[in-house]
Amino acid sequence: MVPLSHAAAFAVAAFIIIVIPGPNVLFAIGRALTLGRRPAILSVLGAVAGSTVPLIAVAVGLGAILMTSTILFTIVKTIGVLYLIYLGVTAIRDRKELAAALHAAAPAVSGRRVFGQGFVVGATNPKTVVFFGAVLPQFAVPEAGPLPVQLLILGGIFLAIQTLSDGTWAIVAAGARGWFARSPRRVEAVGSAGGVMIIGLGTSVAFASAK
Repeated sequence: MVPLSHAAAFAVAAFIIIVIPGPNVLFAIGRALTLGRRPAILSVLGAVAGSTVPLIAVAVGLGAILMTSTILFTIVKTIGVLYLIYLGVTAIRDRKELAAALHAAAPAVSGRRVFGQGFVVGATNPKTVVFFGAVLPQFAVPEAGPLPVQLLILGGIFLAIQTLSDGTWAIVAAGARGWFARSPRRVEAVGSAGGVMIIGLGTSVAFASAK
């Protein structure tokens, strides 16, 4: 088991990293402004589920390979960037349909689809990959038990904090969306804003340092 002092220190480090808006947070906000509360929360849950991919990779030793291979890291980051830009362009393209749908009710979207989109964003989030690969192992204690188990426990703490933080961002953003929904023009504007935000996020990730 992970010593309590190490787990507490890791929780503090994870909280500081998570509350600073990164790809997952900005994606949740963009989804909330574009689609509403429920899809945004599903996106958050999808992103959290996706974050288990780099966590498990680090726990079984693949994370070290990813962190030392610029090519592999770049591939993962590029997939995430292209996917974010695609989602942003789609949000802008569909802004008029969003306004028409919101005139009567919230737009109908597939829960499975938005969850899957969030999963891809979470799994390819370079911020999470770097944190799990470089920071997570520093809080493990070899003498305290199997390292993979310790890494998974610490990762679980990270995911719990991520769920609470990103979920709060999504709910707050969804609340602001209600004001825009009172006017078709506002809705088109917020649809475009959400799309631009996601595209901007993809662009910023593209130029983020891999190390």
